[in-house]
This record gives sequence, C-alpha cells and structure tokens, in this order.
Amino acid sequence: MVAVDVKDLTGSKTGTVDLDPQTFGLDPNVAVMHQVVTAQLAARRSGTQSTKTRAEVRGGGAKPWRQKGTGRARHGSIRSPQWRGGGVALGPKPRDYSQKTPKKMVRLALKSALSDRAASERVVVVDEWNFELPKTKTAVAALDALDVEGRVLIVVNQNDSNTWKSFANLDRVHVISPGELNAYDVLVNDWVVFAKSTLPDATSPEISEGATDESSQS
Repeated sequence: MVAVDVKDLTGSKTGTVDLDPQTFGLDPNVAVMHQVVTAQLAARRSGTQSTKTRAEVRGGGAKPWRQKGTGRARHGSIRSPQWRGGGVALGPKPRDYSQKTPKKMVRLALKSALSDRAASERVVVVDEWNFELPKTKTAVAALDALDVEGRVLIVVNQNDSNTWKSFANLDRVHVISPGELNAYDVLVNDWVVFAKSTLPDATSPEISEGATDESSQS
C-alpha cells in the first residue's frame, strides 16, 4: 500500500493517506491503455466530411449530345465523375468513428494510468481546495507551493465553483470532476492532483464494477 502526504495550499504537510492498492497499485497494462486511449481519441473525431455523388449534384438531366454520329465519346450526363463539376466517385461521407470498448477495459486502463502516475510519485493529495474567492493568482501560488510543474490534471467536485474558476485561465491545468476521470487525461498530464474528497478507491463509481464509463469514452 502506497502512502502519500496530504498537503494544504501552502505546501505544508497536514497528514498522510493510503492510496487504494486496487486503484493505484496495479502493474500498468500498456496494451489496454493504448486501446482505450485510441478509442477515446477516435470518438472525438467529428466525421462530418462529405462529398456529393452524381445523384446529388445539380443539373445534368439532359444528355449532352446524341449517342452516335458526333465523333465524340458517348456520355449520358455532365454530372458523372469524369466531368469537371461532376459528382465524386467513392468520396467520403459523414460517419461515426467511435469504437465500442468493454467497460472492464476502460476501468482497467484508468487504474493502470493512475498506478503509473503513483509509481512515478506524480500523485498529489490536497486536504481541500478552500479558495475564498475565484482568483487565478491564488491558484498559481497553490501550484507553486505544491511543487507541481508541467501539465496538471486537477480532480475537483462539481459544486466547488471557486476552484473551477480559479484554474480556468491556466492553459497547463485541466480541471475535471471525479465522474469524468479517464485514462487519456491522466496519461496526457504530468501530475494528477486530488482533494481528499475526490481521491478514488475501489468503491468509486468511475472505478467500481457498476460504473457506466460513458464519460470515459467521449
């Protein structure tokens, strides 16, 4: 079982907390993480590209010239693909790029990602985010006191509006709620910062067997 220090916003140690070994103590499954992250990125693709077939292009109802006797090649419509301004043969159409990923794989990928960050000592636990007012300067000072650099993922309760607003203007900080926690966001950030109230364990909805995992695949 891994124990990490619990700190306040000044960086001072206020205690320790044991990370759940079923969530933060696994041997990361790289293959599962790769498959789940690939599915997450695929689900983000809009798939809105579209070309018109010869049936969708306007005009071309009349035969351009008679079938025989002109010395030219025979054609039935100026909207066939070989004509300039005609339809596109086998062009792209809107499609859904999302992939179906088993829920157990999504959960395993998340736990593997969290375990990787815990093994690298890149998990920070804050006692609580007690911002009195939304202020970016206070948020920057808190990150400096916690000694976290680079890209930071912060897991905050949805009703903690002061914390959300305080970090909103920081490009290197990504704030999510506990229910939105997913493997991609954990892996793409250098640090993961939890409050004690948002620290996941085996009973958390995003980790437990009863989780829907819909937010993890979007």
